[in-house]
Amino acid sequence: MVRRVLISTAAAVLFLIWGVPSAAFAVDGIRTPSSPSYTVALTSNASGSTWTGHESVTFTNPSADPLTEVYLRLWDNYHGTCPSTPVTVTNVTGGTPSPLSVSCTALKITLPTPLNQNQSTSIGFDLSIVVPTGADRFGHDGSYNFIGNALPVLAVRDASGWHLDPYTDNGESFYALISDYSVTLDHPASLLVPATGTSADTPGTAGRTITKATAKSVREFAWAAGPFVRTTGTTTTGVVVNVYRVSSISAGSASSMMTTAKNALVAHAGRFGAFPYGEADVVLDNNFWFGGMEYPGFVLDVVSSTALAHELAHQWWYGIVGDDEYNSPWLDESFADYATDLYNNISGTNCWNSVSWQSSAEKISNSMAYWDAHSSRYGTVVYNYGKCALHDLRRTIGTTAMQNLLKSYATAHWYGISTTADFKAAAQAATSVDLSSFWTIHRIDG
Repeated sequence: MVRRVLISTAAAVLFLIWGVPSAAFAVDGIRTPSSPSYTVALTSNASGSTWTGHESVTFTNPSADPLTEVYLRLWDNYHGTCPSTPVTVTNVTGGTPSPLSVSCTALKITLPTPLNQNQSTSIGFDLSIVVPTGADRFGHDGSYNFIGNALPVLAVRDASGWHLDPYTDNGESFYALISDYSVTLDHPASLLVPATGTSADTPGTAGRTITKATAKSVREFAWAAGPFVRTTGTTTTGVVVNVYRVSSISAGSASSMMTTAKNALVAHAGRFGAFPYGEADVVLDNNFWFGGMEYPGFVLDVVSSTALAHELAHQWWYGIVGDDEYNSPWLDESFADYATDLYNNISGTNCWNSVSWQSSAEKISNSMAYWDAHSSRYGTVVYNYGKCALHDLRRTIGTTAMQNLLKSYATAHWYGISTTADFKAAAQAATSVDLSSFWTIHRIDG
């Protein structure tokens, strides 16, 4: 993460690499804009591969430092060839848009007047989304459309300035504050539309259905559209679980994944706090190039119980307890993999003994900028070494202390943002053992 003392140099680097000037700090360190409330109405074509309509967002500035502009992140424009993009924003109201930047994934909107502390305002725009080919978090596999990160969302400004990190396909670049979404999706009745939040279907015009999804206190919104087969179950704690499968996946596989989903949600809730959402959708397609991808209340997955348990752990580690995924990916990936081990009764005994560092620069706490340059090591270090470090922490401070630490840490950061410094401080407060050498040995900086 760029430190304040480096800003004068970083400004030139940002301009040369991304074509945008470095924006001002929130000097008081308060993350802004906060409390975004998104209202979206989109209509699809016959296949669910193109969506057009309108999006608006109301937000507040909690910082003493005025907001003179905001940035929208159009993450899925990474999948286009800038300036030809799959996500198009037009007819902006509530501010003046600048040309797209950061490889067409960022749109600066200058506000008509500075937004002072605790003031609120709204921006709106027309939106078009064209889903590209490919079994991806944003892509379509034949007649099945997966639409993750397609809605433009507000970038975050904090003590490091505006977060205008580039998209990474190797991991995640996402960093969002807790938001509310009201999303209306008008689509052919032949398509099922799983989505973040709790959905209700009503008849639309002839042959069409209106899916109204309401999601409170989430960081992102994702959906899918296609001729899925759906099964529904309920956890012992009352969470509704919907499993959607493409036609090539058997009913038996879907049933097995339903069992995993229900059991994992209950197990994770027992360790980290009750799942706060009433519904979780699991969308299965074995053609995904990845094992799984998480969004709030919405998971894309291949048929793999381990992958599903990991993605559902992300409901807590990133979804509920947020973090800056580009600059601190270990805070959700290592924690989700550790939670998966706990779910599978894997103790990680001696796993740290197999650690072998490639260089002195390689650290669990490195950013995606490092891992994109060393992509072959990302999974090994962030997932495997990261969860091994957490197993080691448990052995260092004791199992009961570790259990209490993670639950209390989740509670303290519920709907907030986790940082490495926050977690290290919480861990130290949970034990009389001096952890200074622990962080050094395990290469966790921050």
